[in-house]
Amino acid sequence: MVVMSKQSPNMEQFCVVNSSQSTNTLIPLIDLSQPDSKSCLVKACEEFGFFKVINHGIPTEFISKLESKAIKFFSSPMSEKEKAGPPDPVGYGNKSIGRNGDVGWVEYLLLSTNLENDCQRIASVVGETPENFSLCVNNYVKAVKKMACDILEMLAEGLMIQQKNVLSELLMDKQSDSVFRLNHYPPCPVFHGKHLIGFGEHTDPQIISVLRSNNTSGLQISLKEGSWIPVPADQDSFFINVGDSLQVMTNGRFKSVRHRVLANSYKSRVSMIYFGGPPLSEKIAPLPSLLKEGSNNSLYKEFTWFEYKKSAYKSKLADNRLCLFEKIRAS
Repeated sequence: MVVMSKQSPNMEQFCVVNSSQSTNTLIPLIDLSQPDSKSCLVKACEEFGFFKVINHGIPTEFISKLESKAIKFFSSPMSEKEKAGPPDPVGYGNKSIGRNGDVGWVEYLLLSTNLENDCQRIASVVGETPENFSLCVNNYVKAVKKMACDILEMLAEGLMIQQKNVLSELLMDKQSDSVFRLNHYPPCPVFHGKHLIGFGEHTDPQIISVLRSNNTSGLQISLKEGSWIPVPADQDSFFINVGDSLQVMTNGRFKSVRHRVLANSYKSRVSMIYFGGPPLSEKIAPLPSLLKEGSNNSLYKEFTWFEYKKSAYKSKLADNRLCLFEKIRAS
């Protein structure tokens, strides 16, 4: 079992929530091999901003090898793990999330998708060569990136957009500002009858996120009316989040899902997330083909990914980052 440092923080610094949550809503499940998957993907992005995919084609070997290396890293002594930190913004972090006071019952590795410099520090912690560690991460990231691009192209077709790669090309660009994150949530006792927050509620600022975790629960998503529902653990499937940038590019038709992670009382949770982002200079705005012909009904001001990323770094996790870029708020 993976454990954190023996140093225990004051638990009152962490947000806590009641453990009872609604379980009546089913998470959309989409079989990527089926012919009706395009329409199902669009519907899931409109109604939830979140869905689970099966028949994804990611080799099991890539998943198991990376999880094994993640567990090995997080099981290392704190003094060793800290050699891979602090996150600036990439690197090892423990409990502190971002630069604005957010904390969670979590430790993590944040990596750029250009791994050469990152892997030098991390590989030494787990006693491997940088080449071996880099190969393992690259194999996994390359596979999930391809799946993300396939999904984005299916979404474009489902939206009747003539240029099917209008979204996927942003991830395929050599200058794509994508990142990869490994999270570890150690077991945590219930505090005064409530669960501690592992990772506070937020939306992902990028275009699309691809999540895979071990067979431990904790992830929750927020429905449109604000209620939270748990996402059943499934170590063989992948979960997809619509990000803020995709919400803007679809002019609000797709919803960037608000989500959080609760600490599990009994088992460690290890998750791996690929955040597919555009190049820093890319202009983010509603796609012209999704706007009504002859009208300017865009809900958002145009901005670059660099501008939005900079704004997001200044915010707290739970902030509504997009409100600063809404046309109604700006007028």
